[in-house]
Amino acid sequence: MSERKVLNKYYPPDFDPSKIPKLKLPKDRQYVVRLMAPFNMRCKTCGEYIYKGKKFNARKETVQNEVYLGLPIFRFYIKCTRCLAEITFKTDPENTDYTMEHGATRNFQAEKLLEEEEKRVQKEREDEELNNPMKVLENRTKDSKLEMEVLENLQELKDLNQRQAYVDFEAMLRQHRLSEEERRRQEQEEDERETAALLEESRKRRLLEDSDSEDEAAPVPLQPAPRPNPTAILDEAPKPKRKVEVWEQSIGSLGSRPPLSGLVVVKKAKADPDRSNGQPQAAPPPRTPAEQEGGRPCAPDVRRVLPEPAGRIPGQ
Repeated sequence: MSERKVLNKYYPPDFDPSKIPKLKLPKDRQYVVRLMAPFNMRCKTCGEYIYKGKKFNARKETVQNEVYLGLPIFRFYIKCTRCLAEITFKTDPENTDYTMEHGATRNFQAEKLLEEEEKRVQKEREDEELNNPMKVLENRTKDSKLEMEVLENLQELKDLNQRQAYVDFEAMLRQHRLSEEERRRQEQEEDERETAALLEESRKRRLLEDSDSEDEAAPVPLQPAPRPNPTAILDEAPKPKRKVEVWEQSIGSLGSRPPLSGLVVVKKAKADPDRSNGQPQAAPPPRTPAEQEGGRPCAPDVRRVLPEPAGRIPGQ
C-alpha cells in the first residue's frame, strides 16, 4: 500500500525553484466559503428576516488597509433568501464580533449600542482615576450623594404609601365579627333544615308502617266449626264396588291369558265412623276409564308378589 501513497516527490538534479514563475493574484481576491449568519438581521430591500445560524454560500475577501494588531479583517457577501439582494458584513476582532456594512440592519442593535456606551464610560472613568487622585475623591462624593438621594426618595415613597394606605383596625374587627355571625347563622339554618327534613322523613316512614300494620291486622270473619251430625251415616252415598270384584271382572275379561300366580289382594280397612269423631268418611276418588272398562286396578290396592323359587315351602 505504500507505493500508492506518494509522500516523497522526485526532484531532478537540475531543479531550480527560482525559475518557477509566481502567480500574480489580486490582493482582493474572493473565495467561496460556507458560513452561517452570525446575528439576526433584516433585509432593507424586502424586509425579510434572516435569523442567526442561517447557512449561506458566501464570498470572502480581505479588507484592504484595515488591520487590528496585525490581524486581517475579512468581508463577506451573502444574498437575501427572498429578493436576492446583496448583504455585506465584516469581522470585528476588537470586540470579537461582526459589523454590518450594507444591505441589512442588525436586530437588537440598540441593546448592543447601550452596552458599548456603558463600557466606554466606565473605561474613561477608570482612565481618569488612574492618574488623578482628586478625580477619585470627586467621583466617590458624587456616588455617595446620589445614593443618599435615592434613599431619601425611597423613604418619601414609603411615607406616601403609608399615609394613603390607612388601615382601620376597628372596621376590620367589625367586619370580621359580622362575617362570623353570618357564618354561624347560615350554619344554624342549615342544621334546622336538615333536622326538619329528617323529621319529615321519619313521619312519612311511620305513616307507611302504620298503614301496613292496619292492612295486615284486618279482622277475618270466624267460621264456626262444623258439628258432627249423628244421622249423617244414613245420608252417606252408596259404596262403590270393592276392589276384589273389579279385579275378578278384569280377570274374566282377559279370558285366554294364563292366571297369575302369587297374587295377594290387600283390602283397605273400612273407615269406622266411630273412630273419626262422628265425621263422615270422605268418598273415594272416581275410577279412571281404564278401570271402568275392566283394566288393572290401581297400584296402592294390589301388590304384585314374585313367585317363590321351586323347592321352597311357602311360609318358611
